Amino acid sequence: GFYANLLLTQTPEHILTQTNNKTEILCELKKEHTGVYWYRWSHERQHFEFLVFSNTLGKATYGTNVSQDKFRVQEARSHSSYSLHISHLHPSDNGTYYCSISQSSQLLLGSGTRLSVADALPLPLKTTQTPVSKKAVPWIPKSKAASKKGPCSPLVWIPLATGVLLLLLGLVPTAHRLYRLRRRLWLRIHRQ
Repeated sequence: GFYANLLLTQTPEHILTQTNNKTEILCELKKEHTGVYWYRWSHERQHFEFLVFSNTLGKATYGTNVSQDKFRVQEARSHSSYSLHISHLHPSDNGTYYCSISQSSQLLLGSGTRLSVADALPLPLKTTQTPVSKKAVPWIPKSKAASKKGPCSPLVWIPLATGVLLLLLGLVPTAHRLYRLRRRLWLRIHRQ
């Protein structure tokens, strides 16, 4: 994981977009390579899918049932940067996308880009502006201010900390699954 990140950088980390839009994921390489592979991990189907390989001559090889109209790889800056363009987005495109290079009969994966496609994006809540009061704000000594029950009271931070902990614990099985998948891919390639 860490070693791969020194050789290839993938951005952005997350993309949230609407159905029928298009998007782009960038992969920058710091190592000699024969081309870039793109994969998608489907969280829903628990499935790792090969999308496309683009060699340094710009020739693309697509995976089974992968639409050339939907996925296009563009090379820039003399083979050091590749971008995956995905068009006609649909919720079935949700997943984590990985750029990858082959090195010493193993695949080095980028950090991944989580793509979420929704029919409608959540809109920010409208805030109503309250008129500024011209009354003087009373000065509160530091000791009194610290003793007031404010936003950092245990009633707020204990459930918040518990929620964060549960979220992190929920990520452990996914991280383990990805590690096993990555190892299985490595073994499969290594055997060939």
